[in-house]
Amino acid sequence: MARRGGFPGGGMGMPGNMANLMKQAQKMQRQMEESQKELEEKEFTAKSGGGAVEVTISGKRQITSIKLSEEAVDPDDIETLEDLIMAAVNEALRMIDEESSASMPQLF
Repeated sequence: MARRGGFPGGGMGMPGNMANLMKQAQKMQRQMEESQKELEEKEFTAKSGGGAVEVTISGKRQITSIKLSEEAVDPDDIETLEDLIMAAVNEALRMIDEESSASMPQLF
């Protein structure tokens, strides 16, 4: 008579396939942690306005530097400077996201 339920192969321990899956999951966890640490140590620099604004952001998503050219600083046109800073910050964040996606191990 066939047994019902349980895993094939009998025994009280974890079936072989389940143990292998656990090992693979642990390995993937370590790889993800290493990738995250490497990403956090990098810096990403983006420019806007033809280089008038340069923003550097760490992999931890902290702004580490903002450089402005004299031409970008016009007291009569602060809105343009704000837009240039926003564009450079958004581009640097996009670069971080892209790097993060590329460096993480694929599940399948």
